[in-house]
Amino acid sequence: MSAPRPAVNPPNVQSYCHLFYISDSQQAQIERLQALIVQHQLPIVLNTERLHDKLTQKRRQQLSQTSSVPILVLEQKDKLSWLSDGLSVAPEWDKLQRRVVSAGRKSELLLQAAKVTADSHVIDATAGFGHDSLILASTGAQVTMLEQQPLMALLLLVEQQRMSAQPNWQKLMSRLQIVNTDALSYFATLPADMTGATKAVDVVYLDPMFPEDSYQDSKTGKGAKVGKHMQALHQLASPPTLDEERQLLQHAQAIVRDSDKQGRVVVKRPQLAPSLANQQPNESWHNEAVRFDGYFV
Repeated sequence: MSAPRPAVNPPNVQSYCHLFYISDSQQAQIERLQALIVQHQLPIVLNTERLHDKLTQKRRQQLSQTSSVPILVLEQKDKLSWLSDGLSVAPEWDKLQRRVVSAGRKSELLLQAAKVTADSHVIDATAGFGHDSLILASTGAQVTMLEQQPLMALLLLVEQQRMSAQPNWQKLMSRLQIVNTDALSYFATLPADMTGATKAVDVVYLDPMFPEDSYQDSKTGKGAKVGKHMQALHQLASPPTLDEERQLLQHAQAIVRDSDKQGRVVVKRPQLAPSLANQQPNESWHNEAVRFDGYFV
C-alpha cells in the first residue's frame, strides 16, 4: 500500500539512504543493489557503512534516532530491511508461502472481490510490501505492481530477486512486474483505447493510505491494531485528499473499461472507513477488520 501523494520526496528527486551492512562478504550483494538502482532508474543514493558492533534492538533504536535519512540494513543471509523507528521491516514474501499456496476465493476476500483468473491482467496501483500482489498472482494472473516510493520499490525489487533464486517461487515471480511510479502518472501512459493493446487490464486494485485511526470505531475507540508494516508506511506516505481519491477511482475505472471480461476496480478499506471518494461500490466483501469494495465497469 502507498499513497498517490508522497510525504517525503516528490518524484524524480534524489533520495539519500544510509545502508548499513554487517560483513565484508556482503560487498557482492551491495553491488547487486546498486545495479538494481541503476537498471530501474530509482532516484536513490546509497551511503554504505560497515557495522562492527552487534546489531541489537537497542543499537537499531540508536541508529533510527540519530539518522536524518532513511536507513536500510543488509542483515544475515543478505536480507534487506528498512529500519523504521528501530523496527526492521521487509516484504518477507517467504513468510506468506502457506497463504499463497492455499489462496483461493474461499479463503481470500481479495480474490472473491477481484475474481481474477490465470489469463487476467491486474494492476496493483499501490503495491506497498507486495503481499496482496502475491495473492493476486497466485491465481496465475499477471500483476503490474506500482510503488511510488523509491525506497519501497527497491525493497520489492530485491525481494523479487531473492525469491526468484528459489525454484518453487520462480513462476510466481515471473508474473510480477514492479514499477517505481505513482498510479496517476502510470495511468496517463496507457492508451485511451486499450482494445488493440497486447493485454487489456481486467482489474485495478487500490489500497491507498488512510488515517491511522481508520481501523477504530469513532464512538468506542475499539478496532484492529495496526501492524509494524502499516506503521512504517505511514512514515513514507500521506493519505490522499478527497480530490485525489476521485482522480484515482475515475482513472482506474477508465483503464478497465476495455477488458474482455467485466472490468472492475477493487478498493481495500478498513471495515469502518468511508468509501473511496465517497462513491458507493457495486458490491462489498468484508470481515471484522477490512473491506473490499468492488466497482464494476
